Amino acid sequence: MSKIKFPIYLDSHATTPVDPRVFEVMIPYFTENFGNASSLDHSFGYDASVAVQQSRESIAQSIGANMDEIIFTSGATESDNLALIGVMDKNKNKGNHLITCKTEHKAILDTARHLESLGYRVTYLSVDEFGLIDLDELKNSITDQTVLISIMFANNEIGTIQNIAEIGKIAHDHDVYFHTDAAQAVGHIPIDVKEMNIDLMSFSSHKIYGPKGIGALYIRSLLPRVKINSIMFGGGQERNIRSGTLNVPGIVGFAKAIEIAQEEMGSENTKYKKWTNDMLEIFSAVGGKLNGHLENRLAHNLNIRFDGVESKSIINTVSKKLAISAGSACTTDLVEPSHVLLALGLSENQAHNAIRIGCGRFNTCEEIDFAINEILNALESLAKIRI
Repeated sequence: MSKIKFPIYLDSHATTPVDPRVFEVMIPYFTENFGNASSLDHSFGYDASVAVQQSRESIAQSIGANMDEIIFTSGATESDNLALIGVMDKNKNKGNHLITCKTEHKAILDTARHLESLGYRVTYLSVDEFGLIDLDELKNSITDQTVLISIMFANNEIGTIQNIAEIGKIAHDHDVYFHTDAAQAVGHIPIDVKEMNIDLMSFSSHKIYGPKGIGALYIRSLLPRVKINSIMFGGGQERNIRSGTLNVPGIVGFAKAIEIAQEEMGSENTKYKKWTNDMLEIFSAVGGKLNGHLENRLAHNLNIRFDGVESKSIINTVSKKLAISAGSACTTDLVEPSHVLLALGLSENQAHNAIRIGCGRFNTCEEIDFAINEILNALESLAKIRI
């Protein structure tokens, strides 16, 4: 049995550690090949530019895109902002209506509210008890003013995976663009943007064992050709869509992280599914209830609630040994219950009883077994306190 290092990290939806193989390919671009990819008058800039283009091609191939359809950003939040604001602004002559969902990441919801403040109309679709949208409700929400539909690929809290290809088909049948926030999906689920009818897709490096501060927006170039305005201005980098000096080490690391994820996705998901199924079975036996969909879910996600037991109590009890969360890393400063769990129909008390466990590449079977026992012990000790 290998020695366990504490605390055991089980919050892989928030972020992941950089894989050593990723870090290794990044190092030269900090120290030796440090050129600005826009400075093409000398070898330093040229070498950096070549590295960026090779990375762009690798990332594009991994999702079934062309390399000129990849725009580098600082991460999925910026990509979400660019997709929603850029598309709605560019296509004002077509309409002013956006359709999204109540369980989206705050990067989408807050951007949608910003658009509302500018006079755009936004429809927020409901979800069922498992976190899935109703495709009929989606169809009925589309009007002749609808420009864009934005639905998350896989939810960051409950792991529910939407029927992305069908949503995209509905969008295309109505001559509407389809964007998906795939920050939790890329590198964990096989994705082909063309086959899945995706027109724009946001994703990040740090969710797949790459560096923080680098992400991308896929923008379809043909059938349909997506028209989008820039929301950041300056040197005209990234086809004048996203100005700013390119993060060459980050881009190189991003590409390597996706390459590794593509190769290891199958074996990792098999491992994760066993772990999360084992946890669900054991926790269900002591009253745990799954939040999300039993089948259409990310393999490494488990969002479970223990009614009557505050999630923060569990987290605080195990904090010296386990790193788990109560939900999204982007809303941890708030005391309000999760908007995702409320959208499923849970009460505020039930939403405050949920913990999220995100398994990762560097976890071991010993760590998972220890985590199960640690949570069980926490539940037992908290039950004694309540009595």
